[in-house]
Amino acid sequence: MMKALSVLILGLLVCSCSINKMAMKSVSDALTGSGSSDVFTGDSDPELVGDALPFAIKMYESLLASNPKHEGLIITTGSLFIMYANAFVQGPAEMLPSSQYDQREQAKQRSKHLYLRGAAILYGGLDAKYPGFSGGYQGGTFDSYLAKMKKADTPLLYWAVAGILSAYSLDPMDLSLGVKIPELTAMMNRAYELDPDFNEGALDDFYILFYGSLPESMGGDKNLAKTHFERCLEKTHGLSASPYLSYVQSIAIPAQDYETFRAYLEKALAINPDENPSNRLVNIISQRKARYLLENPENYFLDLDSDDDWEGDE
Repeated sequence: MMKALSVLILGLLVCSCSINKMAMKSVSDALTGSGSSDVFTGDSDPELVGDALPFAIKMYESLLASNPKHEGLIITTGSLFIMYANAFVQGPAEMLPSSQYDQREQAKQRSKHLYLRGAAILYGGLDAKYPGFSGGYQGGTFDSYLAKMKKADTPLLYWAVAGILSAYSLDPMDLSLGVKIPELTAMMNRAYELDPDFNEGALDDFYILFYGSLPESMGGDKNLAKTHFERCLEKTHGLSASPYLSYVQSIAIPAQDYETFRAYLEKALAINPDENPSNRLVNIISQRKARYLLENPENYFLDLDSDDDWEGDE
């Protein structure tokens, strides 16, 4: 009798565990499925999203701890860390006045930490899918790993690279990140081969900053940046402010080209965020930065002697 009861209890426990796993998977699938990100990116209130994201990130992180091999959770959790760092930590800090230098530097360090946390999750996902991937570049087997990848791997590649390079951009003296640039370049190039239209031109937008910001000795190429700018405009149908902002920051400002700076920022501000509902939040945040840049050109241009050059027509 006791033996039978023990077997019954064990059977119930196994069944309960199985049900819990099924329920966890169902919740994870629902929270990371098609259209789930629109809840954030389609919102019109950056403050609401910025306040909600920390809780959302910790929720996804908790789900991932219970279901560590769920690819959707890996991508969503890792990318949320990176998006939050960019839009709600680094972005606002860059618009702080010079009198708040210490706060700006603290925010930059926090952003770097968040970028790397997100990237670590995404690299973990690549390692889980392709065991040994993270050591492949040093081991000379990296190309073979990339060759195995499919279109579905594009989000993992894109966000992992975005996280590391965003961290490096905040701390170019971190050589442990700088030495990864050839590896990251290969990863992003493979992502572009697999899905050049990923996320409505996100890869082209990345390349505007990548090729426009890096020195030639590290792979920078202004002409390639301009090519990807044109492609990004085409893929977004002119409904995204982001490529204009990327071009201004990586090409116009370094070249001290104020005319392009002003013209492209005005084009960014002329976009109606409601025309692309799924990208509404990104456009609103990009336009905030564009407005800040237009209102503070003296922070970026050495010679603005002529009032006609920057004050606009009266």
